Amino acid sequence: MRVVPTWRLPDRDVAPRLPHVRFEATIDVAAPARKVFDVYADVERWPEWTASVTSIERLDQGPLRVGSRARVRQPMLPTTVWEVTELVPGERFSWVARGPGIVTTGIHVARATDRAGVTEVTAALEQRGPLGPLLGFVSRRLTRRYLDLEVHGIKERCEA
Repeated sequence: MRVVPTWRLPDRDVAPRLPHVRFEATIDVAAPARKVFDVYADVERWPEWTASVTSIERLDQGPLRVGSRARVRQPMLPTTVWEVTELVPGERFSWVARGPGIVTTGIHVARATDRAGVTEVTAALEQRGPLGPLLGFVSRRLTRRYLDLEVHGIKERCEA
C-alpha cells in the first residue's frame, strides 16, 4: 500500500497568472480500474465509504457527465456546489467549486497498472486564484486528512 500526500507550489511555467497549491494522495487498490471508477462516479454514495463527506446531493439526473452538479457537505467545511469539468469514462473525473478569490478543483483518478487487478487511485485537490495558496496553507492538515480518508475509504470499499 502506498500513500503519497504532497503539497507544492507548481512550476511557474505551468500557470504563470494563477498561483495555486496542489495536495495529492495515491494508493494501490486490488480491484479493476472500471470497478474503482464506478465507485468514484457514484458520488451520492461517498458518505458510505469516506468520513470526509457527510452528504452529496446530485442537482441533476442521469450518469455523471461534464456539467453535472452536486451539493457536497463535509465536516468543518461550508456546503459547496461542485460542477464536473472533465470526465474520462472508466478512468477519471474532475470537478470545480468556486468562491470569492478561489477556484478549487477536485481530481479523482482510477488508473489501471501493469499489475493484474491492481488500480492506482489518486485523489487530488488544487486551489487556484488570489486566495488559493493562502487557503491551501491554512487548511493543509484538514485537506491532507480528507484526501487520506478518501483513498483509504475507496480502497476498503473496492477490495471488500
